[in-house]
Amino acid sequence: MLGAGNRDWGMGNRKSATDTALRSSYSPFPSPHSRRAGRATRARGFTLLEMLAVIVLVAVAMAAVGFSVTRGLDGARAAAASADLAAALRATRAQAIVQGQPQVFDVDVREHRWRDARGRSVALPPGMRVDITSARADLPDDHTGRIRFFPDGSSTGGHIVLQRGQRQWRVDVAWLTGAVEVR
Repeated sequence: MLGAGNRDWGMGNRKSATDTALRSSYSPFPSPHSRRAGRATRARGFTLLEMLAVIVLVAVAMAAVGFSVTRGLDGARAAAASADLAAALRATRAQAIVQGQPQVFDVDVREHRWRDARGRSVALPPGMRVDITSARADLPDDHTGRIRFFPDGSSTGGHIVLQRGQRQWRVDVAWLTGAVEVR
């Protein structure tokens, strides 16, 4: 009786075909003689060609992401430059109203700089061009445009165009109200 119990639990010398099939199909570790173990020993790793293909794909993906991020940063810098320009124009208008005296805002198209009423000179980001359309009678020289703001809030009017590549930002100054708007 003791021998029969051992055989039922697979502890005896004789193993039935059913016991062997159950053990091998449920074992997380296949025996070295099973079909699964033979397949696993044949797969030894990746070939050099496969490794190089993965490296090339990763490099192409990184280059695409880098280009996209750089282009996005350049666009953000240009948009920020137009917002700064508009803020400086509004501050110059406010200075004219508060001080009760005309104030000027100069744009140097050759140096790609602008100067506000406080005398602060700001250079545009590299690669950005600037152009100004303003009153011809109020031009200090051949490469500088000027917008003058008066104590009542009005101005000589005009518009300033910032350009980087194909993108443009236009800052309009209304002559009657002196209002500044970015387009």
